[in-house]
Amino acid sequence: MAKVKLILDTRKSSKKSDGTYPICIRVFHKKPRIIPSKYSTTMLGWDGINCKLRKSVGINKNLDCDNIGFELDEMLYQAKGVLNELGNSIHRISIDRLLDIIKDKWDYNPKSELKKKIQNDISLTQWGNVLIARKEAANRAGTAKWYQDGIAALVKFNGGKDLKLYDITVTYLKNFEAYQLGMGNSINTISIYLRAIRSIYNAAIDEDQFTPIKDSFKVYKIPSSTRTKKRSVTKEKISNIKNLKYEPNSAFWHAKNYLMTMFYCRGMNFIDLVQIKVEHITDMHLFYGRSKSGQPFAIKIVPELRMILDYYLKDKEPNDYLFPTNYDGSTENFQKYKSQRRRMNERLKVIAKDAGIKGDFTTYYIRHSWATIAKFMGISTALISESLGHSSITTTEIYLRDFENDVLDEVNAKVVS
Repeated sequence: MAKVKLILDTRKSSKKSDGTYPICIRVFHKKPRIIPSKYSTTMLGWDGINCKLRKSVGINKNLDCDNIGFELDEMLYQAKGVLNELGNSIHRISIDRLLDIIKDKWDYNPKSELKKKIQNDISLTQWGNVLIARKEAANRAGTAKWYQDGIAALVKFNGGKDLKLYDITVTYLKNFEAYQLGMGNSINTISIYLRAIRSIYNAAIDEDQFTPIKDSFKVYKIPSSTRTKKRSVTKEKISNIKNLKYEPNSAFWHAKNYLMTMFYCRGMNFIDLVQIKVEHITDMHLFYGRSKSGQPFAIKIVPELRMILDYYLKDKEPNDYLFPTNYDGSTENFQKYKSQRRRMNERLKVIAKDAGIKGDFTTYYIRHSWATIAKFMGISTALISESLGHSSITTTEIYLRDFENDVLDEVNAKVVS
C-alpha cells in the first residue's frame, strides 16, 4: 500500500554545505523514494514526532516556521490526495511515475482527474490482451483472432514496439493506411485491421480505461471495404444437391447431409452446426444459439430434416454431439474447427460441380442462398432478417442487394428485348 510522510533526510549524502538536511516528502510505493522541498534544517531543528520545525532552535530563528509548516502540510495533503484519487489504479504505475504525478499536482494543481491521466498510459497490447482473454474465456476464438491480427499489424507498423492508445492519432492512422496500401494490401484487409483496432480503442473508452483528448476514430474514417459479391444458388440447384446420391457414410455423403441441415435450418452457420448436441433436439424443434451473437433459435423440424437427424441420433446420449464433425466451441480447439471447415468447403466444391453449379460454393453460400430464395418467394426482408438472426435489417438488405440487382437486370432485359 502506498504511503507518504514528512521527514528530514539525514543521509550523509544529503547533507548541505551549511550543515543542514533537506525536509522531504517520503513516498513508499513498491519501494521508497524521496522528494526534497526547498526547506532544510539541522537534526536538532526538526521535530520528527510531530513532523515540524522547532521554533526554539537557533538554526530556525530567522524562519517563518508557521508558514513553512502550512506549506509542508499542504504538500503532504496533496500527495495523500493523489494516492486517494488514484485508488486501485495506482498498481498500474511505477514509483517514478507516481512521483511525477505528485510533483505535477504541486506545481500546477491540475483540475483534471489524475486517475484518467494514469489510465491514458494504457497500451494497445495491454488492453487488447484483456479483451482477447475475455473473448477466449467466452469461447469467441474468432473475435480473439481478429483482435490479435489487428494489434500485430499496428505493432509491426510501429517498428515492432507496443504503442499507447493515445499514440493512435488521426495522423498515425492515415500513415498506417498509406503504409498498408504501399505494401500491396487490399482495402478489405486494411479495413479488417482498423475495425479491430477501433473496437479495442472504443472498448477502452467505454470501460473507463482511456480518456482521449480527441477521439481519433470520430475524425478518421476507416476505408470502406469493397463489397464482395454474395454468391447464392437457386432453389432448383439446391434440389439438385438434395437429389445427389453418394455412398452412405462416405465423406461426401456426410457433407451433403451437413449442407442440407444448414439449409433446412434457415441457413445455419457451419460453426453452429458442428456444436449441435443430441439434447438440443426434441420431437418438434432443433434448438441452438448463434456463436456470433448468442441469439437463441428454435427451428421447427421439417420432414426432410427429420430424416437426416434420425440417422445421426441413433445410439447417442443427450450430451453427445449430433454430427461426427463436432466442435466444443473452445479457443483451444478453434484450429481444429477451421480445419474441419476447410475440408467441408473442399467437399462442397465437388458437390456443387455434381449438382451443376458453376464456380465456388462454400458453407457461407448456403446461408445466402436461403435468404435470396426466400426473397424470390416474396417473403419480406423483415422476416428474412429475423429468420437469419440479424441484429439490424440493414445487414439483411446488404445480403439481398445482389438479388435486387439481378432482378432489375432481368426486368431490363425483358423491356429492351
